[in-house]
Amino acid sequence: MTTRRFLSSLACIGCALSLAACGSDDAGSGAASTGQGGGGASAPGAASSGPGGGSPGGASSSAGGQAGAGTGGEAPSGGTTAAGGEGGAAGAGGEGGAGGSDEFEPVTIWFGTTLDPRTQVLEARALAESVADPGSPQWRAKGDQRRTYRFPEAGADVPYRVCVPKGWDGASKLPLVMFLHGASNDESSYLDQNNRQMVNLADQHGVLLVSPLGYQGAYGNFLRLPAVFGQPEEAEKLLAMRTPERERAQELSEKDVINVLELVLNEYPIDRGAMFLTGHSMGSGGTWYIGGKYADYWAALAPMSGPFVQESGYPWDRLLDVPIFVTEGTVGTPSLTGSRALRDWMMAGGYTITYKEVDADHAGMVPLVLPDVFDFFDR
Repeated sequence: MTTRRFLSSLACIGCALSLAACGSDDAGSGAASTGQGGGGASAPGAASSGPGGGSPGGASSSAGGQAGAGTGGEAPSGGTTAAGGEGGAAGAGGEGGAGGSDEFEPVTIWFGTTLDPRTQVLEARALAESVADPGSPQWRAKGDQRRTYRFPEAGADVPYRVCVPKGWDGASKLPLVMFLHGASNDESSYLDQNNRQMVNLADQHGVLLVSPLGYQGAYGNFLRLPAVFGQPEEAEKLLAMRTPERERAQELSEKDVINVLELVLNEYPIDRGAMFLTGHSMGSGGTWYIGGKYADYWAALAPMSGPFVQESGYPWDRLLDVPIFVTEGTVGTPSLTGSRALRDWMMAGGYTITYKEVDADHAGMVPLVLPDVFDFFDR
């Protein structure tokens, strides 16, 4: 699919874009290490269902911990794929994917903001056009970069991280993976953990990795523990506490994600049929929310340990044919029950879901499943 021309006829939003390449060894703030995950993980669509023995292609156990992660251990090979039987996850990629503003239909998610997705995409594209500087030495730069852009509605310079494969030829279309971080972290925290495991995986797979801050919210999703899948009463309690201030914070968070995505799409030649979204914990909730509301962008989703979605008031019909890789830890993970309920419900509904559990806690599961996530997107 050819890259769509952005709509320059829209009024430009005046702001300045600051681009700065970063050092590869800078430590991320707000999160401790979770230990190094092993490489060469097997495909996520393993033959057995639920927890089981064995290790996914040599993925090591979590050593140390992030925010209290301690246990670790070997990761079970229990991946289950719906819509096609066990064994072999549905491929995520190929042509198609997001493109023109006509593809972003109005969507209402009852646990999210009231922002119109089409309007947000158009505004973000206008912003990207207004700050584009093809003459800059940083334009289409390669490597690991820390950047900022001026977010007019927030009145702030907002950071984001973009990692472009070092071996990119400067012209070929790139697959894209967007990662959404968990609470009390930032756009760099997860990327700098475990000897920069995520950055290295992206480079090995030849994909552009982009990680937004999400400004000061949860990407537009109001759900948090204990309002996991299957707990609508808890969700209603949270939504009853909505205030104009919280609503605005979530709106700006959602806008930041789309702004950053469109900045990257305007600068780099991205394969529109190979755009993927993943995130952990709060970022998993963001993956469900942004993935459903802006489904025309994404070829596949990979929410990790955060079933912050509900059966009702969500555009499930838009994800019926989208490959989704759901992962969860089994050690003291408060979202485990919700993830299992979500797995069962989606499989019964014929969704293209691959599910995997690993023998680790909420934070320690991340380095164990990341290799599988990138393998899943690469299929």
